[in-house]
Amino acid sequence: MLFRVATLALFTLFLACGQIFFKQVGLAIRNQPMPVALLSMARQPALYAALTLYGISTLLWIWILSRVPLMQAYPWVAANVAIVPLIGWFAFGERVTPAFWLGIALIMTGILLTQTATST
Repeated sequence: MLFRVATLALFTLFLACGQIFFKQVGLAIRNQPMPVALLSMARQPALYAALTLYGISTLLWIWILSRVPLMQAYPWVAANVAIVPLIGWFAFGERVTPAFWLGIALIMTGILLTQTATST
């Protein structure tokens, strides 16, 4: 059980980190016309870091699904809906409203409920 949770948490962390790298690339190409932005993206190490993390995440996800029911594994993907914006708030100074905090609490409660329901 602990190994399963650790593996799912690692998968979730890889996806969240990939999104942060994608955000860095997006900030680097902001206000550039599409042809210039595409060339600029190709020169961003963060793009390759994000793609690598997503590739590793995909392989890890397939491995997880060979051992964990989809009903138990998939709610962990939803954790990124909470984690990524929180990192955006912390790392990029993005605005997080009180309603967002409530939404995060509901998402995390839902994840806990689904994990409890599927582990019994």
